[in-house]
Amino acid sequence: MCAGVTLGACSSSSSTKPLPPEDTSCAGPCPASNIKHLVIIVQENHTFDNHFGAYCKAPAGSSPACNLGPACCEAAPATDPSGAAPVVLDDDEMGGHGPDNSRACEDAEANGGKMDAYVTASCGSARNVAAASPAIVAPYWKLADQGALADRYFQPLSGASAANDMYFARATYAFDDNSVGPKGALGLSCGISSATPRELSGKTIADLLRERGVDLVTYAGGYKAMVDAVAAGTCPTAPEACGSKFAFYPCNYEPADYPFQYFASTRDNASAIRDLSALDAELGAGTLPAVAFVRAPGFESEHPGLRNKLSDGVNFATGVVDRVMTSRYRASTLVLLTYDEGGGYFDHVAPPPPSAADGKPYGTRVPTIAIGPFARKGFVSHVVMEHSSIVKLIEYNWLDQKTGQLGARDAIVNNLGSLLDPAKTGVAIPE
Repeated sequence: MCAGVTLGACSSSSSTKPLPPEDTSCAGPCPASNIKHLVIIVQENHTFDNHFGAYCKAPAGSSPACNLGPACCEAAPATDPSGAAPVVLDDDEMGGHGPDNSRACEDAEANGGKMDAYVTASCGSARNVAAASPAIVAPYWKLADQGALADRYFQPLSGASAANDMYFARATYAFDDNSVGPKGALGLSCGISSATPRELSGKTIADLLRERGVDLVTYAGGYKAMVDAVAAGTCPTAPEACGSKFAFYPCNYEPADYPFQYFASTRDNASAIRDLSALDAELGAGTLPAVAFVRAPGFESEHPGLRNKLSDGVNFATGVVDRVMTSRYRASTLVLLTYDEGGGYFDHVAPPPPSAADGKPYGTRVPTIAIGPFARKGFVSHVVMEHSSIVKLIEYNWLDQKTGQLGARDAIVNNLGSLLDPAKTGVAIPE
């Protein structure tokens, strides 16, 4: 793990061997900007206040208009409205408590935008008011210092992970919480979920890209182990590194965490989903696709509870950043680090009104950082964004700058241009 990656300068790798020659070629048709590759790392279940409430220095509620550095984003308040001071979210605390992150609970806690019932709601807990140990999340703070931090990036739907993940694929509502599983997906029978299996219809952003000869690949932690186990008529055992030792999530691959698995065109398609280990192989071989989604195995995803360690998740995410930013693709890649949803933790900033595209309520802010040569340096964006904004960026960059092609939130959300340096992207990507 490289704490605080500087482009092309990482003590864990570049100091021991020379960097490979830069590769700025296009993986398929060349895009509208100089961003030839997009790597999206999706971690789980934390709010902006969790990870950056102690990094930011402006008073809570002050809405700073400046954009450079921690003085230009709001600190978390000293207490939540009930008077609860944040608990320190370290490995033991995170591994021992997983807040209720159902839509019903998150709606009750947000209380119509008052953000005042994370402790007092019937599903609430004083442990829902939490601030990550600075010693653990310091690498994220360094990435924010060197890149661009979004302090108004919200989970697109109040509630749990799978429902929010769908916005990466379709930019619209599909179902609530984790109520639906991907029908026919490999490994669905190896979990304990009571979700209703369903195959979803309609085109995804992966389908639109494929029609243009552009690849979108998901790199999934634990996928190969699941493939091999199912082929042998069994389910995988828990890897030794997984603290809970469960023979299912978070120790093993969970197909419901992968939105493209819900669609027949991409479900268990080798051109669309691969084991996480393939990412390193393709970085080395020069075969990185244009768009890559990267997800850790559950025990390295920062998912609260289940004996998971926050430090393992930070090490995973910063390790991926390091490997991309010291690869041949370092000059042509934008890395985005984001979170599927806030996990039921407190955040002091009220979500925007429900989307006009699907009428569904937003949830809390989640941490999001743009990393690499195209990110504004030390910048804080106050533009309201969400997962559909990533879809909009993909459409703009690889689909002739024509956004809204899914006919959903991608038509009305803000793009990611506020995080990006037009002098480096070569074109002013809209905000």
